[in-house]
Amino acid sequence: MDWYPLYNSLRIAAVSSVVVFFSGIFAAYYIARLNKVAKGVLDIILTLPLVLPPTVVGYFLLLLLGARRPLGAWALGQFGVKLVMSWYSAIFASIVVSFPLMYRTARGAFEGFDETLSYSGQTLGLSNTYIFWHIRMPACRQGVLAGLVLAFARALGEYGATSMLAGYTPGRTSTISTTVYQLWRTGDEGLALRWVLVNLAISAAVLLAVNLLEHKGKDKK
Repeated sequence: MDWYPLYNSLRIAAVSSVVVFFSGIFAAYYIARLNKVAKGVLDIILTLPLVLPPTVVGYFLLLLLGARRPLGAWALGQFGVKLVMSWYSAIFASIVVSFPLMYRTARGAFEGFDETLSYSGQTLGLSNTYIFWHIRMPACRQGVLAGLVLAFARALGEYGATSMLAGYTPGRTSTISTTVYQLWRTGDEGLALRWVLVNLAISAAVLLAVNLLEHKGKDKK
C-alpha cells in the first residue's frame, strides 16, 4: 500500500491550516469590529466558498491560476512555476474551501469576548498587540482552536476543487480523496475501502478533538 496519498494530504492540510489560521483570525478580528452593513457584505464574500459546490470553487481558481490566466501566467513568466497540476496546487484549493470555517468560528469567539478586559488592559498602558495575543486570544482559544481543527479536517478531505486544480498523478498530486475516487473508478474496491477506513479514522479523531475543546470550554464557564 503506497502511503503517499496520506503524506500528501497531511502536508497539504498542515500548510493550508497555518495560512488559514493567521488569515482567519486577522479577518475575524477586524470584521467583527465593523458596522453591520460592512460586516454583512464581507461575510457573504468570505463565506461563499463554504456553500458553493467545490467544483465551482475549483473552476474559479482555474480562471485565476491557470497557465494562461492572470496570476498563473505571471507566476509562470516570472518564476517558471506552474500554479496548477502540482501537489502544492491543492494548497490553494484547500485554503479557499477551509478559510470560511476558521473565519466564522474565530469571529464568533471574538464577538463573545468581554471587551472590558481589553479596556482594562488599555488603561494599564498595554499595547493593542499585547492585549490581542495575551488577553483576547487566551480567552477565545477554545473557539479559535475548534475553528483550526475544523479547517484542517476540511482541507484534509477536500476533493472537488483539488481534483480540478491539482488533478490526479500517483506519487505526485494524489491525495486520499482523489485516490479513493480513482481506485473506485478502476474497480479496485478493496484498496479504496482501506483508504476510506483511514479517512474515517482521521475524521473521527478530528471530531473527538472538537468535542473535547467544546466540553473544555463549557467547563470553564
